[in-house]
This record gives sequence, C-alpha cells and structure tokens, in this order.
Amino acid sequence: MARKIQAIRGMNDILPDQSSVWLYLEKTVASVVKSYGYQQIRFPIVENTDLFKRGVGETTDIVEKEMYTFDDRNGESLTLRPEGTASCVRAADQAGLLFNQVQRLWYTGPMFRYERPQKGRYRQFHQIGVESFGMGTADIDAELIILSARLWKKLGLLEHVELQLNTIGLASEREAYKAALVEYLTQYKDRLDEDSQRRLDTNPLRILDSKDESTQAVLKDAPNLEDFIGEESQAHFDLLQAILKANGIAYVINRRLVRGLDYYGKTVFEWVTTHLGSQATVCAGGRYDGLVEQLGGKSTPAVGFAMGIERLVLLLETLDLIPASAKFSTDVFVISMGEAAEVASFVLAENLREENADLVVLRHCGGGNFKNQMKKADKSEARFTIILGQDEIEQGICQVKDMSTGEQQAYALDDVAAYINAKL
Repeated sequence: MARKIQAIRGMNDILPDQSSVWLYLEKTVASVVKSYGYQQIRFPIVENTDLFKRGVGETTDIVEKEMYTFDDRNGESLTLRPEGTASCVRAADQAGLLFNQVQRLWYTGPMFRYERPQKGRYRQFHQIGVESFGMGTADIDAELIILSARLWKKLGLLEHVELQLNTIGLASEREAYKAALVEYLTQYKDRLDEDSQRRLDTNPLRILDSKDESTQAVLKDAPNLEDFIGEESQAHFDLLQAILKANGIAYVINRRLVRGLDYYGKTVFEWVTTHLGSQATVCAGGRYDGLVEQLGGKSTPAVGFAMGIERLVLLLETLDLIPASAKFSTDVFVISMGEAAEVASFVLAENLREENADLVVLRHCGGGNFKNQMKKADKSEARFTIILGQDEIEQGICQVKDMSTGEQQAYALDDVAAYINAKL
C-alpha cells in the first residue's frame, strides 16, 4: 500500500462540519461591508518578493523570518503573500484606481507565514481585509472602526471584544521618538529579551509590544510616544475619539500599541478578546498614508484593517455564538423504489428546489432497498422524507414523512412543495 500523504504542518483542511461556519462568517462580513459601500477586490496569492520587502518592511519579523519565498524558473524571487494590504495597494494602483480617487475595497483569502503552529495561529491562515484610499481625514478612520463594531454586534461579539486605540503620529514624530527610545533602552540592553535586543537596532517600536516581564519593567520609565505627537496628529486623534464617543463606541487608549508593520502612521487600533488565551487580537489596523508612494504610486492617504477568520471562528465556537441557521442541515430527503419512481424523484427534487432556492434537498443515490434508504434518511437528520414508489407514481402522489413526529401523509405531486414550504 502506498504511503499516505499528509497535509503540510500548519496548513489545515477546512472540513464540511467547519466550512458552514466559515460561510456564515464570510456572508455576514460581506453584508456589513456592502452596507458601507465597500466593493470586493481579488488579487493573486503570489507576488514579487520586493512588494513585501518594501511594503511591510525589511526589518519586520514577517520579512526577516516568516515569508515563504522561492525563485521561479526565470530566477525571479516570488513570495506567497504574508498579508493583504501591500497586495491590495499594488493591485489597485496597477489598475489606476488610486490617484485622486476615493476607493472603498475589501478582500478575503489565504495568507502564508512560517511560524510555530498553535491554536489560532497557522502557517496558512485566512484574513478578511477592508481598505479605503483617497481620504486623509479622521472620519474615514472612524467609519472603519464603526463598521467593525457593527460586524461584532451582528455576530454577537461586541460585548466580548475590546477596542484599543493609539496614535503613533507622523513619520518625523516617530523618528524623534525612536531616537529617544533607543537612547534610553541602550542603557539597559542587557536586561532586554533577545528579540528586543535585536530590534533595538532594526525596529525599536516593536519592543513596546514585548511580553517579556524584564523588558516591560525597563519600559516603565521609558520615554512616552505621546510626548512626541504634534498638533496635527493630536487633532486627528481627538476628532477620531469624538466621533467614536458620539456613536457609543467604547475604547481604551493603549500607548504601547504600535502595530508590527512599518507602513503605519497616525491611527492604529486593535480589537482584542480575553477568550482566546495568548491569541488575543482578532482584528487590527490603522492608517498608512505613505505606503502607496513607497510602492511607486502617487501619494495617497489610506487606512484599513484585517481580521483573522480562524480566530473569529474559534471565538464564535468558544462563546457558542453560532446560530443554528448557520449550520448545514438537510430539509428534505427523497427516496424512491423502482426505475419509474427513480426518474420521477429527480423531477420532484428539482421542482422543490425551483420553488424554494434555499431548500436543501438530498436525493438518495446509489441504489438499495427501502429499509436501507430509510436508514440513510434518518442519518441525514432531514425534517421531511419523501417516498416515491410504483403505486405513488400511478396515483400521482408521494408519501411525506415528518421525521420529527413520525407522521406520514400522502400529497399530490403538484402540492407537496407548497406543503413543505409552509411547514419550514
């Protein structure tokens, strides 16, 4: 017997009992973003490696340690996308959608990062991203956050997540802060964790995110980013907060929140939960006004966020917030005995689907006696089983069994669809 081939570690199959929850989540997201005027964009999962080096940042963990990069047959360096924003910018700019235009876009699909797999964190994971272009004011930042809050409300998650908010200012303000932070931390370099020591020379703002207790103890007396924020950045942040407060969106200001990618500036935010252990962040984003120009386009303000589908599904399951309607179920199971009844059962099943496009009709295939077919009907957990035999065909009827009560009754073939639709 040939050796079975297994899935690659950290790249998981989404099985039928899970996919219905994914469809529910994706359908809910699509409904919410559409109500705010966002249109879907789709782009390849493979991009030129330089897109992520320039967009995400060469000193980020993603580029330094996590990307799936390879040379194609022409020797060109390609990378499986580790995140969606850079690809969205590339696609929209290449199509001429950005300069002097307003765009509201969203996307969904797989991303790839080489990390240690754990619950809620995988090497192939899936994200939903929402991005807006051409608006540099705080109102669009607020719209995105309010949109995400509406999604949480629709999913029943609003009371289980917390919005954390910060401003990291303009690039010049961050550079001044970085210099002060590095000067301070250099004095205590031997007390920093290994990653933070490395980041001191490459990406010092990420040190603020460290979970290491010794590093956090050092950071208690470090310079504060808020002391370096200028009037323009502060006014932007103040207006954002005013809009959120007017719309009843609760938040906390987290001065250590900086986000892990180089392209962010001004507004940054995360939605976090206490229900998923260390994988607390379920949605994160912010403003990235310099990214389009950084990738070769014309200067274009932009802001967006991304959320992990695996983590959201896990959160919905953990909190038992998946509605019964989201789970796959069979409404009608059709069985037949005899060749004429088998042919007629196809017509009947199609008529049922024609009358009600949402009806799930499972027609028995593969032969078998009446007892065997009824066992499969029971196993399907269908609400109704329709039975067709030679006698029923001659009389123009079918037998309809209500599987919840066991009651069985004959109906004319022309009337059965109306009966079932009324019951369901």
